[in-house]
Amino acid sequence: MTVREKIEQFERLTLIKGAALSSQTKGREKEEILDDLRTCYMVDRDRILHCKSFRRLKHKTQVYIKTFGDHYRTRLTHTLEVSQVARTIAVGIGLNEYLVEAVALAHDLGHVAFSHVGEEVLDKFLSQGFKHNEQSVRVVKTLENGGKGLNLTYEVLDGILYHSGFANGIANAQTLEGQVVRYSDKIAYVNHDIDDSIRAGLLKQEELPKDILKVLGRTNSKRINTLVRDIVETTSYNIKKNIYKVCLSEDIGKALENLRDFMFKKVYLGERLRVERDKAKFVLSHVIEHYMKYPEEMPEMYKIIVEGEGLERAVADYVAGMSDDYCLNTFNRLYMPKFVIY
Repeated sequence: MTVREKIEQFERLTLIKGAALSSQTKGREKEEILDDLRTCYMVDRDRILHCKSFRRLKHKTQVYIKTFGDHYRTRLTHTLEVSQVARTIAVGIGLNEYLVEAVALAHDLGHVAFSHVGEEVLDKFLSQGFKHNEQSVRVVKTLENGGKGLNLTYEVLDGILYHSGFANGIANAQTLEGQVVRYSDKIAYVNHDIDDSIRAGLLKQEELPKDILKVLGRTNSKRINTLVRDIVETTSYNIKKNIYKVCLSEDIGKALENLRDFMFKKVYLGERLRVERDKAKFVLSHVIEHYMKYPEEMPEMYKIIVEGEGLERAVADYVAGMSDDYCLNTFNRLYMPKFVIY
């Protein structure tokens, strides 16, 4: 018996009914020889960790535009926090930790430079619209590995695609593990963005809604602890009644939703960041405009996309992959003078 088969056997013995067993995966688009040491989801996790798109997350901002402090979150540290929250929840419920980890690490690979401002610009630019969750799937299926993709399992792709959104009626991931990542993403970013906003002087502790703090807790760690415990307890209780859906209790879920709404009004779309958001839109729009005029300046892979899927798609893929630093450097190279003009 191989190490992989021992892990698969351990999963069958320890995970709950409804968990995604590695041995029962729907497989990959291109069939592969099974690894002797790692399950399919462990293989996916490792491919994601070692891909270039993952490394670029360290230079993509989470909320703030070009912050210079060492302690602000980036898209990479956000991803690691989501993974930590999701794995804790998965273990608490009895789900496949490896699948959760793979989805969590890949969920934001398609995010654009300058946080949600970048997504807004590309959404207006691309005729069929742009959503970072769909772009994350495109990254791992089409753009990574020199255009070959990572050939991830169906369950990981499904979890990436449906990680986004918090409103009722939005489609859920087919696995409970994918649903865990969706909640973990919200739990992580709402709380760490509060921490960063207070550090940046954009928000004061006393401005946080007191009724919400009474339910969730006054500190970042207490709120995360409340949310994680509630989602484990509520989901586990529902599963005992044969309701296979990851969820929070009504009161805790409403408190998280209200806290998220508060952050959108006060910080994400607030007036204090409007000037910086407008600057970011200006930079991105001009970089897009340049490559629409001069597509021959893009790397070879994107020229192939031009031929197969059109110029608009190729430019969107290229710009979406840029980190904040790379996008700013590109803008400066294209539009700023190289010498002082007297």
